[in-house]
Amino acid sequence: MITFLLSILLLIVGYFTYGKYVEKVFGPKNERPTPAYVNADGVDYVPMSTPKNSLIQLLNIAGTGPVFGPIAGALYGPVAFIWIVIGCIFAGAVHDYLTGMISIRNRGAHLPELASKFLGNFMKHVVNLFALLLLILVGTVFVTSPAMLINVILDGKVAIGILVAIIFLYYVLATLLPIDKIIGRFYPWFGALLVISALGVGIGLVVTGAPIPELSFTNMHPGDLPIFPLLFFTITCGALSGFHATQTPIISRTTKQEKEGRKIFYGMMIAEGIIAMIWAAAAMSLFGGYGGLNGLLAAGGPAAVVSDVSVMMLGAFGGTLAVLGVIILPITSGDTAFRAARMIIADYFKIGQAKILSRLWIAIPLFVISFVLTKIDFDLLWRYFSWANGVTAMIALWVGAMYLFLQHKNHWISTIPAIFMTSMVFVYILFEPTMGFGLDLTVSYIGGIMATLIVTASFFISANRKRGTELLLDEDVSGFNRAAI
Repeated sequence: MITFLLSILLLIVGYFTYGKYVEKVFGPKNERPTPAYVNADGVDYVPMSTPKNSLIQLLNIAGTGPVFGPIAGALYGPVAFIWIVIGCIFAGAVHDYLTGMISIRNRGAHLPELASKFLGNFMKHVVNLFALLLLILVGTVFVTSPAMLINVILDGKVAIGILVAIIFLYYVLATLLPIDKIIGRFYPWFGALLVISALGVGIGLVVTGAPIPELSFTNMHPGDLPIFPLLFFTITCGALSGFHATQTPIISRTTKQEKEGRKIFYGMMIAEGIIAMIWAAAAMSLFGGYGGLNGLLAAGGPAAVVSDVSVMMLGAFGGTLAVLGVIILPITSGDTAFRAARMIIADYFKIGQAKILSRLWIAIPLFVISFVLTKIDFDLLWRYFSWANGVTAMIALWVGAMYLFLQHKNHWISTIPAIFMTSMVFVYILFEPTMGFGLDLTVSYIGGIMATLIVTASFFISANRKRGTELLLDEDVSGFNRAAI
């Protein structure tokens, strides 16, 4: 298991090296007051400690993505490890850090507002559409997937419909109440259970000497599905996920100082990458090869894999705790998905959120739409979620690239992953037969490259035009009374 252990080591080293470099490029200003104080409202803008913000951020971004995604991605073989490591360090963590920090510099703004400011007003409407679509899909997927897991634990004794209703009820409360009432109070405990369960499975793999395969570039997928582009939409959380760009503004509104950003945004993405590595390794090694894993996925889906791995590694009691840790992941991302959707709509229409009725009339339609979507096939929902996720990540990376370009800083830390993700987004939609155009793979590659060249050229043309203009990159907070902090 040299590849597995080395991959985890590289993720940790990446935080202390490349993470430090990205922080240096951005240049945090610790003397600058953050939105938690400047825009304090007692609902969404509430100062919280770094450990609390970090655990909340981890739970917000994680979902079942770093578990279900790597389990499905394990079918491709150890090449999945490469994507998790490289994607997490050089794309996903950069994406999370830049969106979080740029949001802090702009009143805790969500991605649609940032896209409007840095990429043009038209992009505000495009990103609003994609962000809301993504968040509703995430909320729906993260209602269904934990209900499936609980159903497995209870041996089918409680109907999935009842479990869905209970989870929805919790989501309503978490979406409407001030952030420090439920999320800020219980998430640190949930985060501890998540970390313990993931570490338990990881340590179990090492102690039992699980036959984790070593590095190979061979495509092991039983269905011979292409690595490019499908792997990058199968493993998103844990490598690069646009969903995170919808979550970081939640914590950008509760962060006390800019220097905390690397721990909260970059660091928690690295933590999610480690969780993804553990579950990918477990899926590759414990079911007698990729055929066995494929059979179990076909029979019971990722939930069945999670249950079997947990019991094999930790026994009945420990396995149940591990599954509970995995159940917490989607629930603690689903609630903040709906919360973020409420905040984006409120920002778009400039609706104050101090009164609960103002929050309620935005939230109710979101839950109605999501409930209807729970009736759709889970695999189809996951495909739509994956592509919308990739598009959102692509846009967020271009926002980060523009921000750094206009400041005459090293924008390539965001531009290179943005170019890569742009190509994969176009290739995917051209190739995918169910929701895309179903074109030949070679034709899709050519089309994807051409579209990427057009987008990249448009970016640099726009960026050079914006340089030297009076665009205010950071919100002016000079009038804030620092004595209030």
